[in-house]
Amino acid sequence: MRILITGANGLVGSRLAAQLAQQGHYVVGASRGERRVPGDFEFLPCELSDAKQVRTVFDEAKPEVVVHPASMTVVDACEKDPVAAFEANVVATEQVARNARRLGAHLVHVSTDYVFDGDHGPYTEDDITNPRGVYATTKQIAEQTVRVLAPSWSICRTAVVYGWPAAARPNFGAWLVGALNRGEKVRLFEDQYVSPSFADNVAAMLAEIALRRLSGVWNTCGADVVNRLEFGRALCRIFGFDEALLQPVKLKDAGMAAQRPLHSGMKVDKVRAHLAVKPLGVQESLERFHDAYRVARGA
Repeated sequence: MRILITGANGLVGSRLAAQLAQQGHYVVGASRGERRVPGDFEFLPCELSDAKQVRTVFDEAKPEVVVHPASMTVVDACEKDPVAAFEANVVATEQVARNARRLGAHLVHVSTDYVFDGDHGPYTEDDITNPRGVYATTKQIAEQTVRVLAPSWSICRTAVVYGWPAAARPNFGAWLVGALNRGEKVRLFEDQYVSPSFADNVAAMLAEIALRRLSGVWNTCGADVVNRLEFGRALCRIFGFDEALLQPVKLKDAGMAAQRPLHSGMKVDKVRAHLAVKPLGVQESLERFHDAYRVARGA
């Protein structure tokens, strides 16, 4: 199958491209800037909000399926620069969806748990979205753009994706490991509940949905809903870090620029029932994360 993957320099996109290429598919990865990740797949630099560049990439790749993880995900940066967030999350998605329609390709769009307000989580795929803040709102608009423009589509929501090695910027898990490894104290939210998602597992679920062209909305995230402090404690136990370095804090006391949902965890009953690839719980995810960390360090 011919598959185009956006955000191929990113955490999920790079892993997804590598996995699909290893399975024997023709994979083209597109991303801003030069190639920064390994993998046996083609790579094309592309600014996804640029209509001409996106059209050129699609014409070269000729995809049957497109997977679109590329996004501006730094929540506070989105809040401070809504124009850039709209360009990256909405305009880029529009260009991808338009070209998927032009070539008749199925579009797998990667979204987020932040489309929910966090008042009534954990959420199923059918619960009503109610985004708060610029990042959340642009991602919700992007979902609607896909529904309107793509000839056939899947919307895959994930949350707090982490993995080793990190991509262009440290993810939550990699940042936490780095700080704890240096013996630094870390403040973690004890009241924000999320579905931590191991990037390799997310990529595997996305790959199956893409290859089977499964339509509809899917919660492609970790299997467990925990608060960030609980996640940190579990990580300490597996990596051997001192749990005393973790300091509990309330989300409202952090003074962050953008609102964040308190209970944005998601239910994974649907993916468990319909996918061969199963979502991983926190324990198994962190064990795999630790294995990848040790391999990368030559341990």
